[in-house]
Amino acid sequence: MLSMNDNELLRESFEQAANIYQQARPEYPEELFEDLIHVAKLKPGARLLEVGCATGKATLPLARRGYAITCVELGTELAAVARRNLAGLNVDIINGNFEEWQPGAGTSYDLVFAATAWKWIDPEVRYMKAWQALRPGGHLAFWSANHVFPDDGDPFFRDIQHVYYELGEGKEVERNDWPRPGELQVEKDEIEESGLFEVVHIRHFDWELIYTDEAYLQLLDTFSGHILMDEWKREKLYNEIRVRLHARPEKSVRRHWGAVLHVARRIG
Repeated sequence: MLSMNDNELLRESFEQAANIYQQARPEYPEELFEDLIHVAKLKPGARLLEVGCATGKATLPLARRGYAITCVELGTELAAVARRNLAGLNVDIINGNFEEWQPGAGTSYDLVFAATAWKWIDPEVRYMKAWQALRPGGHLAFWSANHVFPDDGDPFFRDIQHVYYELGEGKEVERNDWPRPGELQVEKDEIEESGLFEVVHIRHFDWELIYTDEAYLQLLDTFSGHILMDEWKREKLYNEIRVRLHARPEKSVRRHWGAVLHVARRIG
């Protein structure tokens, strides 16, 4: 289990990927945003608060729909890139720690949301902070982009896991925690145990992307575990990935993504 110091180190590591994050990370499905807007009953001009926008991957699709968005982003470099990516849109980016951030006097939001960032926020305070920022009847939404493994998925990932394991960086291939589409963990109990929100919608999304070797390695360079990996381990792993993908006729890899959209209504 990660200690608080380990968690902080992982959380802050994304700063090192600020310049490649927007290009390397996957786009979220348009259907996810449409679903969120419908369930949260977002009207034109609604005020949104995003927790951990990184470079604006989830911010951009919502800002382009005309919503007014305030983003609280921990990373200085990530926030700077987000400002460039979101220039000209109704987005205010605050460089700071969400656990300590306070909304302006009299300010409340229709939606608080987080895309692949909610897990990094202190679980002791995140629901209360979101509750305090929302107007009565407002909504909290979060989701993450995770690796899922359909039965007909690319065998590359189980094969390469042997290399991770030899480097002391992976799990045993024989373990059964390789989630299929639709099997990602749902946080309904945690949300409702806060006593502050009522879960109104949970939906799984999945999609597949094809990566060349260099595109896939760039993706890995945005994951905290790879960013903080010993350089010799990362070099050995990346060389092995290149060799294996170059030996394939298509010289690429299919990666299946999954996301669970959670939407909850503020109580009280």
